[in-house]
Amino acid sequence: MTLRKYLITMAFTTLICWVSFLIVLFRIDPGNGSGLGLTLFFLALFFALWGTLSLLGFLVRFGLKRQETPFKHIGISLRQALWFAILVCLTLLLVSQELLVWWMSLILVAGLAVLEGFFLARSLGVKHHHQPKLKNY
Repeated sequence: MTLRKYLITMAFTTLICWVSFLIVLFRIDPGNGSGLGLTLFFLALFFALWGTLSLLGFLVRFGLKRQETPFKHIGISLRQALWFAILVCLTLLLVSQELLVWWMSLILVAGLAVLEGFFLARSLGVKHHHQPKLKNY
């Protein structure tokens, strides 16, 4: 898949997710008792945020670092957008259940920062292991 096809496909599916979110927001009652409305609300919001943030993250990275391979930016943007979409949805879920306190926000941010740190460290380790070793003659 070319970069252009990826961006068009991602933008189109993100638009579908935002339309789905708006339909859920205006057409489904989250307090109907079954929990389906609330589940659809958070799923639609999650995927809409994930798509939007990953596209924005890619465009910013691509604009700042044009000399690097564009597909390298896609993976990083998707992963970091995933963490941020999880953070927003979990925060809103905790607010809706009246369970959010300031220290809970810190735990969420710290946990996602540790996850991102793990992936960054892992990617640096992979780069380090793939360097060719010099032979001693």
